[in-house]
Amino acid sequence: MKKIISTPKAPAAVGPYSQAVELNGTLYLSGQLPIIPSTGTIPEGIEAQTRASLDNIFAILKEAGLSGDDVVKTTVLLSDIKDFAAMNAVYAEYFPSDKPSRICYQVAALPKGALVEIDAVAGK
Repeated sequence: MKKIISTPKAPAAVGPYSQAVELNGTLYLSGQLPIIPSTGTIPEGIEAQTRASLDNIFAILKEAGLSGDDVVKTTVLLSDIKDFAAMNAVYAEYFPSDKPSRICYQVAALPKGALVEIDAVAGK
């Protein structure tokens, strides 16, 4: 059965989609922009934005009763691939062991002028 997961500890969707959807024990998280939920602002710099995007992912995981250890796949979208190393350094802090599989792309642009957007798939 499909279940919609939502938390005020992550930013509300900026379009017609859910923060996450759980189906048959697998959680599919929508791409998380680096929006600080309490202020609606985006911090400056790739490190701070990567941290904000991952904080949003971890807030949604917690709402679903999961953790970073349950993440099996992520997709990272960067507005500039030159930010790869800096993003990677922050990303590694959130996944210190049993790292999920991942793909990373440079894209032409991201909503709200963000430098990074990250989605995830998790499950038990």
